Amino acid sequence: MSKQIRTHRDLEVYKKAFDASMEIFRLSKSFPKEETYSLTDQIRRSSRSVSANLAEAWRKRRYEGSFISKLSDAEGEAAETQVWLEYAVACEYLDRKIALALYNKYDEILNTIVGMINYSEKWILPGKPNKSATGNKR
Repeated sequence: MSKQIRTHRDLEVYKKAFDASMEIFRLSKSFPKEETYSLTDQIRRSSRSVSANLAEAWRKRRYEGSFISKLSDAEGEAAETQVWLEYAVACEYLDRKIALALYNKYDEILNTIVGMINYSEKWILPGKPNKSATGNKR
């Protein structure tokens, strides 16, 4: 029997995204100081945004449009993180095998997010109006 999902922290995709961002944080500590306000900052921000946007999406399940919008933001941030991983390898700041493992984690995260978007009706709160957050009917 599967555990009931009560908060965003119960979502497997949230747990994966949070863990991956913490791994990126630890690894990026060894990036050169001259990258502090560029690659290091960018990869940390995008990786953290994935789990943050998932948390926001979870709280916006009353409104399908808002839910999908936040999931789309999470999807974009996950893809951006993959790009920064590629840069970290190209700049020789990150071992290719380590980066590939993280890149693959983000592929799993992306697949789950896309599935949530494609089947959003399964995630929306029952009995609630299907309006946008501004109150406009779709």
